[in-house]
Amino acid sequence: MSTRIYHNPDCGTSRNVLALLRAAGSEPDIIEYLVTPPSRQTLESLIADAGLTVRGALRIKGTPYKELGLGDMALTDAQLIEHMLRHPILINRPFVVTERGTRLCRPSDLALDLMAPDLAVSLDKEDGAPFLRDEQATGDNPDFVAALLDAGLPTDDLAEAGRAFFAYRTLSGRVIGYGGFERYGQDILLRSVVVPSADRNKGMGRNLLALLQRRAYDQGARQAWLLTETAVPFFKRAGFKTVAKESAPQTVLATRQARSLCPVSATLMTRAIAF
Repeated sequence: MSTRIYHNPDCGTSRNVLALLRAAGSEPDIIEYLVTPPSRQTLESLIADAGLTVRGALRIKGTPYKELGLGDMALTDAQLIEHMLRHPILINRPFVVTERGTRLCRPSDLALDLMAPDLAVSLDKEDGAPFLRDEQATGDNPDFVAALLDAGLPTDDLAEAGRAFFAYRTLSGRVIGYGGFERYGQDILLRSVVVPSADRNKGMGRNLLALLQRRAYDQGARQAWLLTETAVPFFKRAGFKTVAKESAPQTVLATRQARSLCPVSATLMTRAIAF
Protein backbone atom coordinates (compact mmCIF):
# COMPACT_ATOMS: atom_id res chain seq x y z
CA MET A 1 0.00 0.00 0.00
CA SER A 2 1.43 3.38 -0.97
CA THR A 3 1.40 6.41 1.28
CA ARG A 4 -1.38 8.88 0.57
CA ILE A 5 -1.75 12.44 1.81
CA TYR A 6 -4.88 14.56 1.60
CA HIS A 7 -3.02 17.79 1.02
CA ASN A 8 -3.72 21.50 1.00
CA PRO A 9 -0.71 23.25 -0.58
CA ASP A 10 -1.72 26.53 1.07
CA CYS A 11 -1.39 25.00 4.56
CA GLY A 12 2.02 25.14 6.26
CA THR A 13 1.27 22.06 8.36
CA SER A 14 0.34 20.09 5.25
CA ARG A 15 3.49 21.24 3.45
CA ASN A 16 5.63 20.24 6.44
CA VAL A 17 4.10 16.76 6.51
CA LEU A 18 4.63 16.30 2.77
CA ALA A 19 8.28 17.36 3.12
CA LEU A 20 8.76 14.91 6.00
CA LEU A 21 7.22 12.03 4.03
CA ARG A 22 9.54 12.74 1.13
CA ALA A 23 12.58 13.05 3.39
CA ALA A 24 11.72 9.62 4.78
CA GLY A 25 11.99 8.17 1.29
CA SER A 26 8.33 8.12 0.29
CA GLU A 27 6.80 9.80 -2.75
CA PRO A 28 3.18 9.80 -1.63
CA ASP A 29 0.03 9.80 -3.65
CA ILE A 30 -1.00 13.45 -3.25
CA ILE A 31 -4.72 14.19 -3.18
CA GLU A 32 -5.41 17.92 -3.28
CA TYR A 33 -8.78 17.46 -1.66
CA LEU A 34 -10.01 21.01 -2.32
CA VAL A 35 -9.74 20.21 -6.03
CA THR A 36 -10.69 16.53 -5.81
CA PRO A 37 -12.81 16.03 -2.67
CA PRO A 38 -13.08 12.52 -1.23
CA SER A 39 -16.28 10.54 -1.59
CA ARG A 40 -18.60 10.24 1.38
CA GLN A 41 -17.40 6.68 2.02
CA THR A 42 -13.74 7.69 1.80
CA LEU A 43 -14.21 10.65 4.12
CA GLU A 44 -16.08 8.58 6.68
CA SER A 45 -13.36 5.92 6.53
CA LEU A 46 -10.56 8.47 6.93
CA ILE A 47 -12.18 9.92 10.03
CA ALA A 48 -12.93 6.53 11.59
CA ASP A 49 -9.51 5.05 10.79
CA ALA A 50 -7.83 8.11 12.33
CA GLY A 51 -9.73 7.50 15.58
CA LEU A 52 -11.59 10.80 15.37
CA THR A 53 -15.18 11.86 15.68
CA VAL A 54 -16.71 13.64 12.71
CA ARG A 55 -16.79 16.86 14.71
CA GLY A 56 -13.15 16.34 15.64
CA ALA A 57 -12.24 16.26 11.94
CA LEU A 58 -13.87 19.63 11.21
CA ARG A 59 -11.68 22.62 10.52
CA ILE A 60 -12.91 25.88 12.03
CA LYS A 61 -10.29 28.53 11.26
CA GLY A 62 -10.55 30.00 7.78
CA THR A 63 -13.76 28.13 6.96
CA PRO A 64 -17.52 28.88 6.88
CA TYR A 65 -17.93 26.90 10.12
CA LYS A 66 -19.60 29.75 12.02
CA GLU A 67 -21.64 31.03 9.08
CA LEU A 68 -23.09 27.55 8.58
CA GLY A 69 -23.92 27.20 12.28
CA LEU A 70 -21.80 24.08 12.66
CA GLY A 71 -21.25 24.79 16.33
CA ASP A 72 -24.80 23.53 16.90
CA MET A 73 -24.25 20.31 18.85
CA ALA A 74 -27.64 19.01 17.70
CA LEU A 75 -26.27 18.44 14.18
CA THR A 76 -25.78 14.77 13.39
CA ASP A 77 -22.62 13.23 11.99
CA ALA A 78 -24.41 12.72 8.68
CA GLN A 79 -25.28 16.42 8.51
CA LEU A 80 -21.70 17.43 9.32
CA ILE A 81 -20.35 15.08 6.66
CA GLU A 82 -22.73 16.61 4.13
CA HIS A 83 -21.37 20.09 4.91
CA MET A 84 -17.79 18.82 4.59
CA LEU A 85 -18.53 17.35 1.17
CA ARG A 86 -20.17 20.58 0.00
CA HIS A 87 -17.37 22.71 1.47
CA PRO A 88 -14.15 20.62 1.48
CA ILE A 89 -12.27 23.44 3.24
CA LEU A 90 -14.11 22.17 6.35
CA ILE A 91 -12.07 18.94 6.21
CA ASN A 92 -9.09 19.38 8.49
CA ARG A 93 -5.69 18.59 7.05
CA PRO A 94 -3.58 16.73 6.30
CA PHE A 95 -4.86 13.19 6.62
CA VAL A 96 -2.10 10.67 5.91
CA VAL A 97 -2.76 7.01 5.10
CA THR A 98 0.02 4.40 5.30
CA GLU A 99 0.44 0.71 6.04
CA ARG A 100 1.07 1.73 9.66
CA GLY A 101 -2.27 3.50 9.96
CA THR A 102 -4.18 6.70 9.28
CA ARG A 103 -3.61 9.97 11.11
CA LEU A 104 -4.75 13.55 11.01
CA CYS A 105 -1.23 14.97 11.25
CA ARG A 106 -1.76 18.08 13.33
CA PRO A 107 0.74 19.07 14.50
CA SER A 108 2.93 17.89 11.63
CA ASP A 109 5.13 15.92 14.05
CA LEU A 110 2.32 13.35 14.27
CA ALA A 111 3.38 12.02 10.87
CA LEU A 112 6.33 10.46 12.71
CA ASP A 113 3.86 8.04 14.34
CA LEU A 114 3.47 6.50 10.88
CA MET A 115 7.21 6.15 10.24
CA ALA A 116 9.98 3.87 11.42
CA PRO A 117 11.07 4.77 14.97
CA ASP A 118 14.72 4.81 13.92
CA LEU A 119 14.15 7.31 11.12
CA ALA A 120 17.09 9.71 10.99
CA VAL A 121 16.79 12.57 8.51
CA SER A 122 18.05 16.12 8.55
CA LEU A 123 14.97 18.29 8.15
CA ASP A 124 13.33 21.22 9.90
CA LYS A 125 9.89 22.74 9.51
CA GLU A 126 9.34 25.75 7.29
CA ASP A 127 9.70 28.09 10.27
CA GLY A 128 13.11 26.62 11.13
CA ALA A 129 11.93 24.70 14.21
CA PRO A 130 12.79 20.99 14.35
CA PHE A 131 10.34 18.13 14.04
CA LEU A 132 9.91 16.50 17.44
CA ARG A 133 9.46 12.92 18.57
CA ASP A 134 7.93 12.36 21.98
CA GLU A 135 8.54 9.43 24.28
CA GLN A 136 7.10 8.66 27.68
CA ALA A 137 9.24 9.81 30.60
CA THR A 138 9.12 8.85 34.26
CA GLY A 139 9.03 11.23 37.18
CA ASP A 140 12.35 9.93 38.48
CA ASN A 141 14.24 10.65 35.25
CA PRO A 142 17.28 12.58 36.55
CA ASP A 143 17.59 14.78 33.45
CA PHE A 144 13.90 15.66 33.66
CA VAL A 145 14.16 16.51 37.36
CA ALA A 146 17.30 18.58 36.77
CA ALA A 147 15.63 20.55 33.98
CA LEU A 148 12.65 21.36 36.21
CA LEU A 149 14.85 22.40 39.12
CA ASP A 150 16.94 24.59 36.82
CA ALA A 151 13.73 26.32 35.68
CA GLY A 152 12.43 26.70 39.24
CA LEU A 153 9.47 24.36 38.66
CA PRO A 154 7.99 21.95 41.25
CA THR A 155 9.29 18.39 41.47
CA ASP A 156 7.74 17.11 44.71
CA ASP A 157 4.84 15.20 43.13
CA LEU A 158 6.45 13.77 39.99
CA ALA A 159 6.23 10.15 41.18
CA GLU A 160 2.55 10.29 42.14
CA ALA A 161 -0.10 8.45 40.12
CA GLY A 162 -2.15 10.11 37.40
CA ARG A 163 0.65 12.00 35.69
CA ALA A 164 1.77 11.53 32.08
CA PHE A 165 5.20 12.88 31.20
CA PHE A 166 7.06 13.04 27.90
CA ALA A 167 10.57 13.78 26.70
CA TYR A 168 10.95 15.49 23.32
CA ARG A 169 13.75 14.74 20.87
CA THR A 170 14.79 16.16 17.53
CA LEU A 171 15.14 13.77 14.60
CA SER A 172 18.85 13.54 15.45
CA GLY A 173 17.93 12.23 18.92
CA ARG A 174 18.78 15.29 21.01
CA VAL A 175 16.44 15.95 23.96
CA ILE A 176 15.15 19.54 23.84
CA GLY A 177 12.51 19.52 26.56
CA TYR A 178 9.89 17.83 28.69
CA GLY A 179 6.22 18.24 29.46
CA GLY A 180 3.28 16.52 31.05
CA PHE A 181 -0.33 16.62 32.08
CA GLU A 182 -2.83 15.32 34.58
CA ARG A 183 -6.16 14.39 32.99
CA TYR A 184 -9.52 14.76 34.71
CA GLY A 185 -12.15 13.70 32.20
CA GLN A 186 -12.18 16.29 29.42
CA ASP A 187 -9.94 18.66 31.41
CA ILE A 188 -6.17 18.49 31.72
CA LEU A 189 -3.73 20.35 33.90
CA LEU A 190 -0.66 20.99 31.77
CA ARG A 191 2.44 20.91 33.94
CA SER A 192 6.20 20.45 34.07
CA VAL A 193 6.67 22.03 30.64
CA VAL A 194 10.30 22.98 30.30
CA VAL A 195 12.81 23.72 27.55
CA PRO A 196 16.45 24.25 28.59
CA SER A 197 17.54 27.87 28.30
CA ALA A 198 19.93 27.11 25.42
CA ASP A 199 17.02 25.90 23.27
CA ARG A 200 14.50 28.65 24.00
CA ASN A 201 13.25 31.20 21.47
CA LYS A 202 13.67 28.72 18.62
CA GLY A 203 10.08 27.52 18.27
CA MET A 204 10.72 24.34 20.24
CA GLY A 205 8.49 25.20 23.18
CA ARG A 206 5.60 26.07 20.88
CA ASN A 207 5.94 22.79 18.99
CA LEU A 208 6.37 20.79 22.19
CA LEU A 209 3.21 22.33 23.62
CA ALA A 210 1.17 21.56 20.50
CA LEU A 211 2.28 17.92 20.49
CA LEU A 212 1.62 17.57 24.22
CA GLN A 213 -1.93 18.87 23.82
CA ARG A 214 -2.58 16.56 20.88
CA ARG A 215 -1.59 13.53 22.97
CA ALA A 216 -4.03 14.68 25.65
CA TYR A 217 -6.73 15.24 23.02
CA ASP A 218 -6.30 11.70 21.75
CA GLN A 219 -6.95 10.50 25.32
CA GLY A 220 -10.22 12.43 25.46
CA ALA A 221 -9.18 15.86 26.79
CA ARG A 222 -10.82 18.95 25.31
CA GLN A 223 -9.84 21.80 27.67
CA ALA A 224 -6.34 22.61 28.91
CA TRP A 225 -5.52 24.48 32.12
CA LEU A 226 -2.18 25.57 33.55
CA LEU A 227 -0.60 27.65 36.29
CA THR A 228 2.43 29.81 35.63
CA GLU A 229 4.35 32.64 37.24
CA THR A 230 6.89 33.48 34.57
CA ALA A 231 5.60 32.25 31.19
CA VAL A 232 2.32 34.12 30.70
CA PRO A 233 3.46 35.79 27.42
CA PHE A 234 4.60 32.44 25.98
CA PHE A 235 1.31 30.73 26.73
CA LYS A 236 -0.71 33.70 25.45
CA ARG A 237 1.04 33.34 22.11
CA ALA A 238 -0.02 29.68 22.16
CA GLY A 239 -3.70 30.64 22.49
CA PHE A 240 -4.14 30.50 26.27
CA LYS A 241 -6.16 33.15 28.09
CA THR A 242 -5.86 34.35 31.67
CA VAL A 243 -8.90 33.50 33.79
CA ALA A 244 -9.97 33.78 37.42
CA LYS A 245 -8.97 30.78 39.49
CA GLU A 246 -12.54 30.08 40.57
CA SER A 247 -13.43 29.41 36.92
CA ALA A 248 -11.39 26.20 36.87
CA PRO A 249 -13.13 22.88 37.55
CA GLN A 250 -12.78 21.55 41.07
CA THR A 251 -10.75 18.59 39.83
CA VAL A 252 -8.05 21.00 38.65
CA LEU A 253 -8.24 23.20 41.75
CA ALA A 254 -7.84 20.10 43.94
CA THR A 255 -4.50 19.09 42.41
CA ARG A 256 -1.31 19.44 44.43
CA GLN A 257 -0.03 21.89 41.85
CA ALA A 258 -3.00 24.19 42.45
CA ARG A 259 -3.33 23.65 46.21
CA SER A 260 0.25 23.90 47.39
CA LEU A 261 3.09 23.48 44.91
CA CYS A 262 2.45 26.55 42.75
CA PRO A 263 2.63 29.95 44.48
CA VAL A 264 -0.60 31.79 45.26
CA SER A 265 0.58 34.45 42.82
CA ALA A 266 0.61 32.00 39.89
CA THR A 267 -1.65 32.92 36.96
CA LEU A 268 -4.33 30.47 35.83
CA MET A 269 -4.67 30.12 32.05
CA THR A 270 -6.84 27.99 29.80
CA ARG A 271 -7.72 27.20 26.20
CA ALA A 272 -9.83 24.73 24.28
CA ILE A 273 -7.72 21.99 22.71
CA ALA A 274 -8.29 22.21 18.97
CA PHE A 275 -6.33 21.67 15.80
